[in-house]
Amino acid sequence: MTADPGSEEADVGRPRPRKAPTAFRTISEVADELQIPQHVLRFWESKFPQLKPLKRGGGRRYYRPEDIGLLRKISDLLYTQGYTIKGVQRLLRDGGLEEAELPLGEPERDDGDPALAALREALDTLERLSHELRALVHRN
Repeated sequence: MTADPGSEEADVGRPRPRKAPTAFRTISEVADELQIPQHVLRFWESKFPQLKPLKRGGGRRYYRPEDIGLLRKISDLLYTQGYTIKGVQRLLRDGGLEEAELPLGEPERDDGDPALAALREALDTLERLSHELRALVHRN
């Protein structure tokens, strides 16, 4: 039996084309990018009313770049800086996070400079490894 060309099974092993930094992303794309399980993202939506992904038919979520930036900040506060969920809620409610502090999705890339591209690739790898290590620590 072969996979339908439009199915996810057909895409296994094939790299996805890169989306524009301003493109909306599905929950699976965000979970992969941030190395945070989908159920955690859904849980955070219930705890942080500032997270408001668009929901389409069937409840499918589409995250805006601002949502992804906020998720990155929440992840950093919880997993790196050691805040509790209540502590992050308080920061968000009281305006303790400046808008300028929230990254808006992917940073702009200057692919013309090979050294900069190599550094960005190394940074992406380190961030992915950091998230994986955090997930392992929280699992035990």
